[in-house]
Amino acid sequence: MAAIKNQSSEARRPGAASARTSAAEAPRRAQTEPGVAHAWHRYEHLIGMTRGLAPLRTAVVHPVDVPSLAGAIEAARENLIVPVLVGPEVKIRAAAAAAGIDVSAYELVPVEHSNAAAERAVAMARAGQVEALMKGALHTDELMHAVIDPALGLRTGRRISHVFAIDAPAYPRPLYVTDAAINVSPTIADKRDIIQNAIELAHALGNREPRVAILSAVETVTEKLRSTIDAAALCKMADRGQITGGILDGPLAFDNAVSPEAARAKGIVSTVAGRADILVVPDLEAGNMLAKQLEYLGGAQIAGIVLGARVPIILTSRADKTPARLGSCAIGLLLARHAKGVRT
Repeated sequence: MAAIKNQSSEARRPGAASARTSAAEAPRRAQTEPGVAHAWHRYEHLIGMTRGLAPLRTAVVHPVDVPSLAGAIEAARENLIVPVLVGPEVKIRAAAAAAGIDVSAYELVPVEHSNAAAERAVAMARAGQVEALMKGALHTDELMHAVIDPALGLRTGRRISHVFAIDAPAYPRPLYVTDAAINVSPTIADKRDIIQNAIELAHALGNREPRVAILSAVETVTEKLRSTIDAAALCKMADRGQITGGILDGPLAFDNAVSPEAARAKGIVSTVAGRADILVVPDLEAGNMLAKQLEYLGGAQIAGIVLGARVPIILTSRADKTPARLGSCAIGLLLARHAKGVRT
């Protein structure tokens, strides 16, 4: 793991294809799914990184609507996952018929309802029968309730957290936002794990020393904003080796975290400011709003993954288009193989 580097607030002086999808296929999908042409460039790169890797045997939890079932089958066709369909058999087959999909080649584990599907999928992961979970047509809370169960879930010694992998047209590099889906109001200890999870994801995706911006409303430490104090403490924790593998700085406001011009205008001297790879948000509300603004106003495509559990958990939305679904599966595959020491 790369040696940690840290830019504390004291040091900054505030105020001074070859993817599996063919080249012809991407434009065709871009025509049928408006607004996804840009997304194919980076998602194709992610999918291309999985070449030569064995697909991930994945429990697809409650895939009883067309988008969730079709997304899983498309990922299987791209050789990213081997889907195991876990849910009510009648509803899964009805969704397959509605989508014109033949699911006879895939294992189907029948259960009565969504809660049972989540519990069965988690049990399969605990038993080593699957290597990942993929959210289908159920609420995230239902799935995560089974995942975090103290006795029967998939917890490890690390706090479970979520990362949005964001492809923003106006930003020159991949961007990761965390945590915007799991931890509502994280403590400093929670944020330590949230940051470490995101750093290790960046490593798995080829960034050996990601730049981590710990966000707040301002870039100076003030007792009036808890997030600025948390940021300063987290940077000091990195100094002491409690967070490793990335370059931390904070507090940083969003503008000077992603814009070199904004950082220069405020006199911020930092190797992270203006070039952040990972954005650590103060809480779930701020992170969720940031990610959705990037998606709906900034034209970004987002993929989601849950980290810190025994297996990767591929978190998709019903609104996700094909590139985002495939991107999420590619991230899960790369993460799982990286954890086993398989180089991409």
